Amino acid sequence: MSQTTASVATAASATARPVIAESATAQGRRARIALRGLQVLLALFYVIASALPKLIAHPAAAESFDKMGWGSTGMYIIGVLELAGGVALLIPVLQSVAAMALSGLMVGAFVVTLTYLNGENAATPLILIVPLALIAWARRRHNADLLRLVLRRA
Repeated sequence: MSQTTASVATAASATARPVIAESATAQGRRARIALRGLQVLLALFYVIASALPKLIAHPAAAESFDKMGWGSTGMYIIGVLELAGGVALLIPVLQSVAAMALSGLMVGAFVVTLTYLNGENAATPLILIVPLALIAWARRRHNADLLRLVLRRA
């Protein structure tokens, strides 16, 4: 009977282990640093390389949105969404939600690229979804913090 209890306790502790990126070990510390670096890199990409050209109405961005028939309004809306998502990737309580929202935006970008732009650079949004999904999964515990914060304010 003690062997059964020990195996059940071992199985329970195996499922209750913290995610590597949240553990206190050296490996967990390195994982946290790598994940934070990835978040900063993606935030810089979304703010500087993606949102900024749309928000300053760079001719290439304006031409693409005109070609789709969305005009400057659509360009500014997408630019603001990318800017907000990039900044939110750096705010601890918003990290997971921002990564999920940006993933949704990238799915839309993939569809639009295939539909309006003949598939030119269609792989870029799909490639960006992979690290965004990793961030959303690794930082998923912050969703409970965000929910508590929202419910407390409501």
